[in-house]
Amino acid sequence: MNILLLGGGGREHALAWKLAQSPLLTRLWCAPGSAAMAALGDCVPLDPCDPAAVAIFARDRGVDLVVIGPEAPLAAGVADAVEAAGVAVFGPSAAAARLETSKTFAKEIADACGAPTAAWARFDALAPARAYVQAQGAPIVIKADGLAAGKGVTVAETVEQALAALDAQFDAPGAAVVVEAFMAGEEASLFALCDGTRAIAFGSAQDHKRAFDGDQGPNTGGMGAYAPAPVMTPEVEARAMAEIVEPVLAEMARRGTPYRGVLYAGLMIEDGAPRLVEFNARFGDPETQVLMLLLESDLAPLLMAAATGALRPGAARWRDAAALTVVLAAKGYPGAHARGEEIGGLAAAAADPDVVIFHAGTRAEEGRWLSNGGRVLNVSARGATVAEARARAYDAVAKIDWPGGFHRADIAWRAL
Repeated sequence: MNILLLGGGGREHALAWKLAQSPLLTRLWCAPGSAAMAALGDCVPLDPCDPAAVAIFARDRGVDLVVIGPEAPLAAGVADAVEAAGVAVFGPSAAAARLETSKTFAKEIADACGAPTAAWARFDALAPARAYVQAQGAPIVIKADGLAAGKGVTVAETVEQALAALDAQFDAPGAAVVVEAFMAGEEASLFALCDGTRAIAFGSAQDHKRAFDGDQGPNTGGMGAYAPAPVMTPEVEARAMAEIVEPVLAEMARRGTPYRGVLYAGLMIEDGAPRLVEFNARFGDPETQVLMLLLESDLAPLLMAAATGALRPGAARWRDAAALTVVLAAKGYPGAHARGEEIGGLAAAAADPDVVIFHAGTRAEEGRWLSNGGRVLNVSARGATVAEARARAYDAVAKIDWPGGFHRADIAWRAL
């Protein structure tokens, strides 16, 4: 099987790492990939957000499956162009990806199929949004109605915080927001592979969005994750699939926009009842890193089955284990930060066979690894328990020499 993987971050490094283990794989291309991914496949200077260029490459190189990692190519319609070129693609059409790219659309779909979610209202002007927040009170949730790289959400504990969040959102021309009622409970992520009509659960995880220990500081794209999520019991997972994922999948098919790919459901769970927080139309980052460490099955045929309408129950097998990843980020992230700082100790950190370091934002230069982003490394480990995986991951982190980096020291505090 010839596979083209789009993207070059930590999520895509994890996907490439797992795909490269497939006995079915003939060739793996990564566009644009990264220096770390070059050890697993051929990196090509192809813009992953250029639908025509991706489709032509896939057709001309005999690609059997295109796997779309990030959300931007989905919004750009890359899946549509690849499918039109006669190549299988793992990732939803631009119309189906609106489950992520439009918070309003996702809420409308949830309401249409009866999926449990918070009460909400949409605003495209500041004054009525402020009036609504003042009438509703706090706590309350403010969300950018569009792609925001996981950082467009403010959970406001006071009306003043909510109003400040609205002011910041409407600083941008053409802005729109969704204002939601606050939902109490514990948050977790459920992943489901979808083939347009069927869905299978594909693991759960909990991530840590705040920059600093104790869930303090600004929202980020994610500072760590662990799997499985203890709150996602078999009973909660079954309810989430039956009450949220499957009805949404049926509603999307009914509208003529069948959903194929991975559906990432962010859930709030209280007293065993899951409610929808939001959808993402691709694998999470850094949740993918822990899922790939636990997946026993060959990833390649699973993604092909989702792309071609051939999913079957029980197709995914998982290790009876836990996994955890710690994100090493550049000081200042998610704000301004330095690049080009040398990172040492990576070989020593990854010497344990149950430790894998996925590169999210690095570059290689003359045999050295240099920082090249905000989130830079995902130090990931497996263990029999979350506690064991956590100890292994932090032992590896301690061996990395990068004065310009920082990390949270409390990943998995909810589980432990």
